[in-house]
Amino acid sequence: MQKSTRSSLCAAQPLVSLLIATRNEADTVVGCLDALAAQTYPRAHLELIVIDGCSEDGTAARVRAWSDGAAVPVRLLENPRRSTPAAFNRGLGTARGEVVIILGAHTRPAPDFVAMSVAALIRTGADAVGGVVRSVGDQPGALARAIGLAQRSPFGVGDARYRYATSQSEVDTVNYGAYRRAVFARIGGFDEAMLWVEDDELNYRLRAAGGRLVLDPAIQIDYLARPSLRGLALQRYRWGRNKLKVALKHPRQMRPRQAVPGLFVSALGVGVALWPCGGSRRRLLPVTLTAYAAATALATVQSGARHGWRRQTALLPLPFAVMHLAYGLGTLVGTMGLAGKYRGGWPFRACATRTTAHG
Repeated sequence: MQKSTRSSLCAAQPLVSLLIATRNEADTVVGCLDALAAQTYPRAHLELIVIDGCSEDGTAARVRAWSDGAAVPVRLLENPRRSTPAAFNRGLGTARGEVVIILGAHTRPAPDFVAMSVAALIRTGADAVGGVVRSVGDQPGALARAIGLAQRSPFGVGDARYRYATSQSEVDTVNYGAYRRAVFARIGGFDEAMLWVEDDELNYRLRAAGGRLVLDPAIQIDYLARPSLRGLALQRYRWGRNKLKVALKHPRQMRPRQAVPGLFVSALGVGVALWPCGGSRRRLLPVTLTAYAAATALATVQSGARHGWRRQTALLPLPFAVMHLAYGLGTLVGTMGLAGKYRGGWPFRACATRTTAHG
């Protein structure tokens, strides 16, 4: 095993650099900055850096207006490459903190988010720590709340424990993590080929280098979930499509459950294709749909028991289906795209190029 990147922090309250990647986030970036300005961590030990990917909706102007007279100074950098990993690398090039935290404009950190992150780094000796990301609807309405609820369900997000964990543990990856600066000196920055899944790739690389990642539920952060099924589908499709790149680069870090959405969509496709053939070949489609419906019903009941029975709970099957189908389709398209790349001519070669703030 390679040498760990762990090192002692020089002070109990080290300088913390908060990197916020943005692109066309004028409606959400101010809320994120307000949450960071309200942190209990000493303001003199905070460094806010917003890296904007050539936004066309006035995001940069909103940041400049907010920074005028703000209690916490903000540096605004331009990211001509526009992608999230490029933004974080640009921020790393100027960040001065012993601790680096990566964020997006859709996040709303709890007031003690930074303080609890630093405390967890010191207490555990980990190379990186993260907390529970609570998805919430950023618009009124039962559907928006159902989308947020679906992303806090194990059935919706699999074993992504940063969505619902209740106890501290070592994990494969964290979301919106706090990293010791020494991590980047040891393993380098973000891989800019990994659109949408840049944090997973970095975390897998860190673990491969002998690093430790700890999930501490005491670290709390809200994430403004996509308010529409269309937005949710696009997000999940992009994640599924790009996850294959991480799998090829870090095959030992992959888990069987990550192939389930792709297998589900494949089973549906094969079932539909076999349906006209009649006979026993028709069984695949109804069996697949029945099994999925039963699992969805069970997950909906569990969510109702946990969060209470409201209208958004009854709507959960909709975002569940959209999440699984879109991610599975993205996985299949990504697989075909990679196959075509090696064969030299598949039409699905290009990955999505328009990225937003870290999810």
